[in-house]
This record gives sequence, structure tokens and C-alpha cells, in this order.
Amino acid sequence: MLHPWYRGRLERRMVGSTNRWRFPREPFSGDLLGLSQMCKALNVDFEEVLKDPDRLYVSQIQKIFSRNLKNKTIQSREADVILKCLGSTWELHQPHLFQSETLAKLYLMALSQGTTSPKKELERLLQAQLCGSVQERPPIKKMIISLKINDPLVTKVAFATALKSLYLSEVEMNMDDVLGVLASAHILQFSSLFQRCVAMMMNGLTPTTIKSFYVAGCKYKEEQLTTACEKWLEMNLVPLVGRQIHLRKIPQELLHRVLRSPRLFTFNEFHLLKTLLLWVFLQLNHRIQTVPVHETVLAFFNSFPKKYSFLDQDTGQSLVPLFLCVRLHGIIKGKNLEELRHINFFPESWLIRVTANHYHALESGGDMVHVKDLTTQAMRFGLLFNQRVRHTDLEFPSSVCKHGPVSLRAERLVKYEIRAQTLVDGKWQEFRTNQITQKFGFVKPSCKSHALKIQTVGIPIYIALEDGCHSFSSHQQ
Repeated sequence: MLHPWYRGRLERRMVGSTNRWRFPREPFSGDLLGLSQMCKALNVDFEEVLKDPDRLYVSQIQKIFSRNLKNKTIQSREADVILKCLGSTWELHQPHLFQSETLAKLYLMALSQGTTSPKKELERLLQAQLCGSVQERPPIKKMIISLKINDPLVTKVAFATALKSLYLSEVEMNMDDVLGVLASAHILQFSSLFQRCVAMMMNGLTPTTIKSFYVAGCKYKEEQLTTACEKWLEMNLVPLVGRQIHLRKIPQELLHRVLRSPRLFTFNEFHLLKTLLLWVFLQLNHRIQTVPVHETVLAFFNSFPKKYSFLDQDTGQSLVPLFLCVRLHGIIKGKNLEELRHINFFPESWLIRVTANHYHALESGGDMVHVKDLTTQAMRFGLLFNQRVRHTDLEFPSSVCKHGPVSLRAERLVKYEIRAQTLVDGKWQEFRTNQITQKFGFVKPSCKSHALKIQTVGIPIYIALEDGCHSFSSHQQ
């Protein structure tokens, strides 16, 4: 008969695919490869374990509790953990709180303070969960733990919802509370709840929620959420947000990122410029609570001193990076160009460059010789379909049939790209042609562009055309 100590030493556990074995009672014996493999198996950060080897015990306990909860082997009993937080007292059950890494650490810290051998208490805790029935489990003493929260997003209602999620897998949440529940899940290090909140926020993006959700994504370093916010705003900045007072709330940093995106949707360049001018107007007029007409915005900027343009003044210098993203050479209507000169918003050098580009295009028969990169310099046109349109439909959006400048050349070489995007089940579907260089003429088949065929159930559909060549002849006559 072997001594119990020797029996413990003979117990071994395989921790990796290379068949390396470890003694379970020795969390770290200097075997870095074996330790690394164990960390991967338990989904624990290797660097953190090197700093704190006892972290492996926490992960083992969490894994066992998680398995037992799924198998419903944990039966209801009297609360054995008291959590003091946000000025309230919350009664919890030990097996459930281990879904939260924060609460697990607090519990184990409290457990270690009442004993001279913390590791033995941890092993005892593991053994208690491995026992088959409640009667066989050794008694667990009631613990009191405290958690201080400084995050202003965490409310008592949101925190209560997060704690309720320790017991129920699908706790009902509404969009008004999801931000607070996300913050609570972050503090509790409750990963499954946190990811559920992220998914809900990604599907709930609107002009009223875009700012708070984006700021939360940045605060908690959730790249998936911030990317979803950027993508949503790329499609909806001009057609949706740009027509509402919520445009004021868009952070400048987010706006700049969206403006630099090659996927930005706009009906044309002047629509995008009007949206940006309205955003600046709302930043400088905080008392305005309704969206003003475009003439009011123009009059406001025209009221500034004429000695310097608005962007050259102290108020406007920080906004220059935003307006550098606007392709001013894509504004070709005389009325719109006159507006730009009249409001004295842009530096004179910018307007001279636009005029020079237009002049050289006319001299070249309409060719935009200054355009070198289709992705960043092409003229942009967009269509938005809010309902299914068939080829047999007699009624068609007037903006589609509206005639613009035409070239009188018999043939013209054009580089262009067509994109279509729509949102389906919270995910963006994108259809696109590659960059196409095509010779257009008056007769078939050269009078028609490439056809982009898509199959989707998504609505609305955002159609974008980027054109690297455009004629100005009809406009000037």
C-alpha cells in the first residue's frame, strides 16, 4: 500500500498534443512547453500565468463549473455568496458566479484570507464540484465580497441584468439598457454576456445610437463593434444621418474615418459637401434643435469676416482634414460652384485648383487628366433603392432618369467601377465589379456599361458608381 503522498505524486495529466504529462498539484514546475500547452487547453493567457501560476486553478474551476451548469448537475440551494456593490447587497450562488472572472477572483481572494493554505482550499473547492451529489459535497462557508464600480455607464438595473444572466442564458434586454449591461459585463469579465451585447448593438445601429455605441466600442476596445459602426455610417451618413439633428453627435474622429473610406456612399459630391457643412453648423450652434434649411447654413458661413476664408480662421483650421476628403473637382454645376465662392468657406487656392481642373478637362475634350487614382479621385454617384424594382416597372425614380452633361465625342475611354451593398441579418453584403476600362460610343454594344447582377433579399440597396472620366461640355454651353 502506497502512502497517500505517493499516490498523489503518481497522478498525472496530459496537457498537450505532444503527450507531455504534468503533476496536477504542481501548477508550474519549470516546464514552459507543458505550461504553454496547458494554457492553450484552458484558454488562459500564458504571460498572465507566468506572473500568477494560481490563475490555472481559477481557469480549471471555471471550466468545471461551466460544464456542470450545462449538464444541470448544480442544484439550487441557499445563497452562499453575498456581493456588496452599488450600494446594494446581492445574494449569489457560488457555482454560478464563476462564470464571471472578476467575481471568481474576488471569491478566491476572500477564500484565501480565511485560511493558511489557499491552494488546499482551491483543491477542496474543485473536489466539491467533482462530487456527484449535493449530499456528498463538503459544506461551503458563506463568503462576503465587495466590488467597487466607477464606470458611469453601469446602473443598478443594468448590473442586476448582468447578474441575472449568471443564472439564465437568455435574459431579456432592451436597447435602452444594453449599453449599461455591456459595461457591467466588461467589469464582471463575463465574456458570453459581453459578446451578446455587442451582437445586439451591431444589429441596433440607428442615428440615435451610433455615437454611444461607437464610443463604447472604443472605450472597451471592441474592434468588432467600432468596425460595424464605421461600416453603417459609411452607408447612412448622407442619405439618413445627414438629414437629422443626430448628425451633431457624430464624433469628428469617426466622421474623418468614414470620409476617408472608399466605400462611402453619397448621391453625388455636392450632397456630401452639404452634409459636412450642416455638421459644422450644428457644432457651432448648440441651441439649434431642428435641422435648418440649406440657405440658413449658407447665410451663417457668409456672416464671417471676408478677410480670410472660414477654413483659414482659428475656428475652421481643425476641420481642414475633413474637407480635404471631399472631391471638390466632382462638383460641376455652375450654381453649386457659385455657392462655394459666395460663402467664403474654402481657401482661394482650393477654388482656383477646382477651376483649373475644370478648365483643363474642357481643353482635353472632357477627359479628367488630373485623376490618377480611381479609388480616391473618381467622381461619385449613388442610387438608393428602398423597394424592389423590376425591369417591367413603369415608374422609376426621377433621379435615375435625370439627364446630365453628355459628351459629343463619337467614342470615349472611361474607367469606372460599380458597387452595390445591402444589410442582411446584421451583415453587409457587397457586390462589385472590378475597375473596368471601357470605350463608350453611340451604338450598341458600346453605348451600355457593364451590368452588375446581384441576388439579395436586403433592403435598402446602396448602388455606387465611381467614374474616372466625365464630360463638362454641355454644362458650359
